[in-house]
Amino acid sequence: MNKQIWDEHAALVVADNGVATLAIKNAGSLNILGTPVVAALSAAIAEIEQRPEIRVLVLRGQGDKAFVAGADIKEMANFDKVGAVAFIESLRQLCDKVRLLRIPVIARLPGWCLGGGLEFALACDLRIASDAAMLGMPEVKVGIPSIIHAALLPRLIGKARASWMLLTGEVVDAAQALSYGLVDRVVPLADIDVEVERVASLLAGLGSEVIAQQKRLLREWEDEPLDTSIRNGVNEFGSAFDTGEPQKYMGEFVREKQNRKASSGAN
Repeated sequence: MNKQIWDEHAALVVADNGVATLAIKNAGSLNILGTPVVAALSAAIAEIEQRPEIRVLVLRGQGDKAFVAGADIKEMANFDKVGAVAFIESLRQLCDKVRLLRIPVIARLPGWCLGGGLEFALACDLRIASDAAMLGMPEVKVGIPSIIHAALLPRLIGKARASWMLLTGEVVDAAQALSYGLVDRVVPLADIDVEVERVASLLAGLGSEVIAQQKRLLREWEDEPLDTSIRNGVNEFGSAFDTGEPQKYMGEFVREKQNRKASSGAN
């Protein structure tokens, strides 16, 4: 049975296979990130960190019009410098919690994904979009720079493409986002939930320790020199055998192969 936890602005549902879905609630049709929404999502992520039965997290908005179409401009329009820093710091902390979460995080992108919403999606490990998705960083059009996790863009899609998106504020469609490497998969809107569930279930079926180890390595590789990453990998490989997961999954693989061979010989 699914376990559900509800908040005014966030709903967390945990399935029996360990796949959790965190949905934004009551944030308008475009799932705008205002201060109460950011606080609710941060609280939900903090709880997920304490739930060892959760093996994968899916982030989504309410409905299919948008994942998140940005931060709340109505709220930001009244900021002074102090208020602006406090707000963006809370969003940075939320994105960092997602990025550094030990479990894999999938962003479900059915429609608009803009500004702070794209930064939120960039903090996830995988991004699955519908063919109706539109992605962009249009902050310059309202007088502010794209910051915090927009800094991931040059590494993800290259300096030239990142410069174009951040300086022009132009939006890209799903096909262009896929060609950039901005999203990992594009499917028809009608199929997005099937694909998200397929990938989430695949990840949930893998060893939780090795997935956490691989995710941590991916984050380290963003900062370490290549030679350091390669050398450190030797110890990481050895450490995996302390968890018991290689013995379990390799043993299953060997037994399955032996059974297939025996079955084939019997015929």
